[in-house]
Amino acid sequence: MLSAFGYVESHREHCLEGLMRLLRQPSISTLGLGLDECAQLLRTEMESVGLAARIIPTAGSPIVFGERRVPGARRTLLLYGHYDVQPVDPLDQWESPPFEPTIRNGRIYARGSGDNKGQHFAHLKAIEAVLATAGDLPLNVKVLLDGEEEKGSPNLAAFVREHRELLAADYVYTSDGPYHPSWRPIIRCGVRGILFIELEVRGPNRDLHSGNWGGNVPNPAWRLVQLLAAMKGPDERVRIPGFYDEVKPANALERELVRLIPLDEAQICRDLGLEALSGEVGLSYYERMFFNPTLNINGLGSGYVGAGSKTIIPSVARARLDVRLVPDQDPDVIEGRIRGFLEREGFGDVIYRPQHRMWPSKTPADHPFSQAITRAVGAGFGEPPIIYPLSGGSLPDYVFTRILGLPSLMVPYANPDENNHSPNENLDIASFFKGIRTTIAVFHEAGRV
Repeated sequence: MLSAFGYVESHREHCLEGLMRLLRQPSISTLGLGLDECAQLLRTEMESVGLAARIIPTAGSPIVFGERRVPGARRTLLLYGHYDVQPVDPLDQWESPPFEPTIRNGRIYARGSGDNKGQHFAHLKAIEAVLATAGDLPLNVKVLLDGEEEKGSPNLAAFVREHRELLAADYVYTSDGPYHPSWRPIIRCGVRGILFIELEVRGPNRDLHSGNWGGNVPNPAWRLVQLLAAMKGPDERVRIPGFYDEVKPANALERELVRLIPLDEAQICRDLGLEALSGEVGLSYYERMFFNPTLNINGLGSGYVGAGSKTIIPSVARARLDVRLVPDQDPDVIEGRIRGFLEREGFGDVIYRPQHRMWPSKTPADHPFSQAITRAVGAGFGEPPIIYPLSGGSLPDYVFTRILGLPSLMVPYANPDENNHSPNENLDIASFFKGIRTTIAVFHEAGRV
């Protein structure tokens, strides 16, 4: 393992050049931009580090798959990542072009640098380092790169079901997202699920003069606001019957792990320009994030909000909502309860448009694989990790834990201020190399669990 670490240090420019090449290739899944070209580039990168690689079509963007089979290996590790990136808007807020990677102050600035190209590329460079110094890996390794994660991975579950044998493994390992605001490494033992929906209320068939028609014509904006207020109270509790039925309290180990996570709520408020945080009374910050579902308004629109005034009754009002789900909650079941709530509360005329969904996913924090990854992160980062029993965000991790029945863990390699999904996305170069070293250690630790 130490010789592989040494290889990485002596090949820093080589590793960075490969990453810069990948970052120059646009791959925006929501726009269908550059995905085939990026998949081809990644297949070439996989082959160059010693993997047998291929591109596998799906109903949407292709999957890039690579593997290395090692004679006599006891274990197989499946690495997941995604090569698609977010749109770059607003472009005028970028200090350098989003697909012209630029190094400033020890960071690479480019779309996809942290989310997720830089992180899964660290996995590939780790494979290269071990093969160059040891001749082979200590376990079989498979790499699955998704081209649609940024739009909900709509075709990943079907792909996994269809290719169970190809993806057969003992463990799954993902590097995505930022680590703790204190810059300490973290291990995420799971993710919340998500149900994304759009609600639309229609009124008159065109915008109307609010003086001539006000008081006689229903206003869809008011009706939408009344619906949203009925769904969630000022106490932050969701009022949809059955919304919390499957929610379970944290166990003793999870409560202890939460207690150990550093937290400075005052600093969070200062950073966000808030007087105070909100949330359900009786739950701590991380209990709300990890163990409680949420109902959130992502977007709300109706009428005229431009310069000056326009006195109208709008013809339509829309809201986009996301529901974050905790283990044992099923997005299909929750969707049924939301639809039932609309009918019972007299909002049956509201148009309900389902968008994407992901099931929650969880691997026990005391699983032997968790213990192995804890050792590996300590070796790669040079300090022990903070362990999150769950993550507040969502990834398609359920395809591995629910469909394949495998333990799955996530270790982010990106800096806390990576600006993922925002202008000036960046990856701290030191973090990139810590990620490569950590992945090398993961191979060794997972190979002997």
